[in-house]
Amino acid sequence: MPQKVRIHPLVSPWGRFGLYSFFIDAPEPAIVDAGIASSPASGMVPELEKLGRSIEDVRWILLTHGHIDHLGGADALWELTGRRAQVVLHDADAHLLRSRRSHVDQYVQVRQQYLNNPNGVEEQTNAANQVISGEMEPTKLVKGGETLSLGGNVSVSVHHIPGHTSGSVAYVVDGQQSVFVGDAVQIHGAANGFPGYEDPAAYRSSLEYLRDEVSPEHLYLGHPYRNSDGEPYGVELDREATRAALKESIDLEARIAGSAQRYFEDGIEETDSVYSPFERVANEVGYTGDPTLEPSPFFTTLNGYWTRFQQR
Repeated sequence: MPQKVRIHPLVSPWGRFGLYSFFIDAPEPAIVDAGIASSPASGMVPELEKLGRSIEDVRWILLTHGHIDHLGGADALWELTGRRAQVVLHDADAHLLRSRRSHVDQYVQVRQQYLNNPNGVEEQTNAANQVISGEMEPTKLVKGGETLSLGGNVSVSVHHIPGHTSGSVAYVVDGQQSVFVGDAVQIHGAANGFPGYEDPAAYRSSLEYLRDEVSPEHLYLGHPYRNSDGEPYGVELDREATRAALKESIDLEARIAGSAQRYFEDGIEETDSVYSPFERVANEVGYTGDPTLEPSPFFTTLNGYWTRFQQR
């Protein structure tokens, strides 16, 4: 019989929204996602002390994906564990932990073409240098399908759920269906009010997989993603809220996909709008937020649809 474990959120302030990591209080304790460079020392250490635990106890650092606000603190956290913790990341996102420059390259390849920001590369370079505590090789690469033993009768299964990034994964505490998905369930997005994902088809497929195959009892999100009214769901969702969040995520993806499909048949058009060249999509889905605020999920997502459309 699997051993039940307690899960504790660990929050670190950053930017317009907080970053959430989670402590799995297993015989071999784990932290899911590492926040940014300052998160381990300023957020995790004091929160674990309140629980009567020490950062040196941590034996697993489970990274849900490669964005800077989820792996930025990985090297610092690994050092605080005395380099004893296993740092786990999907192979497809591993380059983002190995190299700060990979984050800048990603900006140049996708968002820069839509953002009128002559200082964008410099800003992204500075952010990567400040927010990522160190470049390192993951100590354990995964592809999905693995089972990790956290000691005793506690195990975590790894599920590949691409879309938000190509290497996004869910970690499932076996026997209690506690599921950590990072940013793979976007609902209506976080502070920017728009869901962000690189590959629309993969994102939708992963949402359906989580709903139909994984069927979480508890879902843990990396940020307090919001509903259509702008109200946050929170980061710890019970079964009912999880079903609602997955449905809302799937429904919104379908709306965006339908609008993009209709628009792209006529080709994209440069306009004076801040949403250019995807102004019509923004109008049809009712998006009125600022698409230039980094990490610019509007442009990341619409670029994904446009790339798919061109590949048909």
